[in-house]
Amino acid sequence: PLSLPPALLLLSLSRYRGFTLFLTFLFYTSYHLSRKPISIVKSQLHRNCSTLIRPPNLNGTDNETWCDWAPFDKDNYQTLFGAVDNSFLVAYAIGMFFSGIFGERVPLRYYLTIGMLLSGLFTCLFGLGFYLNIHSIWYYAFVQAMNGLVQTTGWPAVVACVGNWFGKGKRGFIMGVWNSHTSVGNILGSLIAGVFVSSAWGMSFIVPGIIIASTGVLCFFFLVESESDLLARILKASQTLVRTMLIAVYGQEDNEKEPLLQNSSSNEIFSSPGQSNSISSEPAEEHTKAISFCGALRIPGVMEFSLCLLFAKLVSYTFLYWLPLYIANVAHFDPKEAGDMSTLFDVGGIVGGIVAGLVSDQTGGRASTCCVMLILAAPMVSVHSHITGMLLVCGALVNGPYALITTAVSADLGTHESLRGNSRALSTVTAIIDGTGSIGAALGPLLAGLISPTGWNNVFFMLVTADILACLVSF
Repeated sequence: PLSLPPALLLLSLSRYRGFTLFLTFLFYTSYHLSRKPISIVKSQLHRNCSTLIRPPNLNGTDNETWCDWAPFDKDNYQTLFGAVDNSFLVAYAIGMFFSGIFGERVPLRYYLTIGMLLSGLFTCLFGLGFYLNIHSIWYYAFVQAMNGLVQTTGWPAVVACVGNWFGKGKRGFIMGVWNSHTSVGNILGSLIAGVFVSSAWGMSFIVPGIIIASTGVLCFFFLVESESDLLARILKASQTLVRTMLIAVYGQEDNEKEPLLQNSSSNEIFSSPGQSNSISSEPAEEHTKAISFCGALRIPGVMEFSLCLLFAKLVSYTFLYWLPLYIANVAHFDPKEAGDMSTLFDVGGIVGGIVAGLVSDQTGGRASTCCVMLILAAPMVSVHSHITGMLLVCGALVNGPYALITTAVSADLGTHESLRGNSRALSTVTAIIDGTGSIGAALGPLLAGLISPTGWNNVFFMLVTADILACLVSF
């Protein structure tokens, strides 16, 4: 009988494991790459027109807003920007709770492909507002809301794929390194949007939209969801090859009279004598009923880590949306210098995610690692007199637990022993945890906007309180 050399099989699994890690890194990089342009283009939609030379043939008489893009040319432009931002964040938070449920019932390859194609569409539609001369706030808010919904397809699916390929032994470290895709996507999105923002800001959205749609095509042709999926494909290919050979030898008529491969012989292709049932049991597991939303909530640790992420993400996204403005106001930097310095928070976050994953792997305590880092983060958030050091250390201590919970912890809980072998819970658990965290992501910038007029010290007091609450719920 036809057999595949074990060494070749192991080489294939190792190769596909690394290839899947690279692909999912690329996929989620493109998700964040397509989210970033809005923060770059804001400065172009509302500018200080008094510093620019007005073209002599320009229609209109308002000398103060001639260079702005309506409807962001009025005094309430900050409110309108907030409405556009929250359209995305609120839709993302709501959609995330449903995304995992769909992800468990649809092949991840198809789910990611559709999600990235639709994300590309809505990202391009925002940019087309420039070329179609659209000036309705409802158009831009609607496009961002729809983009927020379809972008929820990304996180549960990529975490489920990585969790399927990597065991718990080094999962924290591997996912800590892998989670840097967020910062890489933000950096690339900023650079791409910056190329077009001054000349034709619509292209700042259209080019990232094309990129994420292209990665969706790559996903459709190349993603392998799990080791069992790879083994099933190899087994199917082997059966097809054997069937073709037997038909060539015995003819089509004999093939129709008797099955070419019995279940027992097909299983023997990839199993040793002592492991004859290892492959035959796989289809049963693949057809296990997907877990319900309430069933996922009952998994020990899901609710606790969801609440922990809510407060941790509140702090992280408050820094993300308000940090450049804070630096400009307190350190008196110009907008470009403030934006460049704010990237130190992301640099610290990359280091913190790797350290958190490595420590949790060595100690075996995901919750204790998160708790210690959050305890240390609380006083560091309030130390804002030394901005550079605060950004690096605070980025590591805040984003470390955030990265650990959204990756390794979600993967651990999605394959919890209480599930008794049911592997179809990973996407739902990831969606519940990240969806709850996304509520905090929407609340943080909103609260900062309401509190900041009373003083930056009150904003940092809010952030310290959120860090303490995150620590308390993680026990």
